[in-house]
Amino acid sequence: MKIKRIGHRYTDSESGVTLDCWFPRDNKKKERNCLSKKVGLIRSDFVEMEVGDLSVAPTSAEEVYLRLHLLSECAVKPNALSLEGAFSLLTNVAWTSAGPVLPAKVDELRGRIANECHHLTILSIDKFPRMVDYVTPVGVRIADADRVRLGAHLAPGTTVMHEGFVNFNAGSLGECMIEGRVTPGVTVGEKSDVGAGSSIMGTLSGGGKRINAIGERSLLGANAGIGISLGDDSIVEAGLYITAGTKVKLPDGSVVPARELSGRPNLLFRRNSQTGSVEVLPADLSRWGGLNSILHGGN
Repeated sequence: MKIKRIGHRYTDSESGVTLDCWFPRDNKKKERNCLSKKVGLIRSDFVEMEVGDLSVAPTSAEEVYLRLHLLSECAVKPNALSLEGAFSLLTNVAWTSAGPVLPAKVDELRGRIANECHHLTILSIDKFPRMVDYVTPVGVRIADADRVRLGAHLAPGTTVMHEGFVNFNAGSLGECMIEGRVTPGVTVGEKSDVGAGSSIMGTLSGGGKRINAIGERSLLGANAGIGISLGDDSIVEAGLYITAGTKVKLPDGSVVPARELSGRPNLLFRRNSQTGSVEVLPADLSRWGGLNSILHGGN
């Protein structure tokens, strides 16, 4: 898959460090302007990027930005390209209402724009910007744009509620509800619900390499969590956190680590309220009723 795109780049005027790079969907030269550029703290230019093999690690900040754009445009699915070394290629940026600058330049920016009719707001200090400032997904609802990073993959029909969070190289593969935390490497299948306050272990925390996912038509209950994959038509009850080593009691009375059940369909994970043991039973999807189709029409 050979990719060739034209991007508009912001760099720090003094050091020449790349702050960001925007690649318009139509692949045309489009210039951006902001106050930090107007007062000379940053510069801009156009850059042409060509990538022949997305499985090979990126070699520049500009290439990382191109790959993040491809993910957020849903041109490539999570885990289908390499982002190895991305953190070392990107610099920490103060994302402000006057444009991106190095964090050490924020006070200087305040001084230089003092005569402008502008109240400076610092949106975040991070290596990754908000997705919606670079890619606007089609048929998606995002209640709080600060909680979706560039590189998130949101399929049409996805709703990300206020407490939902989607990191880069992660996201939905079809219409779904995200009210919890979707971390790098994690995908959520069509018509599934990531409940409020829930979490899915990704590939960054602790240096983990296991790729976890939620299948289709499944529910991760409120304040629940998984360190394994949840198969199709499955449920984890509210408040239950299942790691790979969690001991789970099967219907026949035997006990296995949860990793042996990773990705299997039609399972209900629950904690026995009398004994405290974690159990698995055949799932009954009528227990949660599925997604509300009115909320996920993509309008």
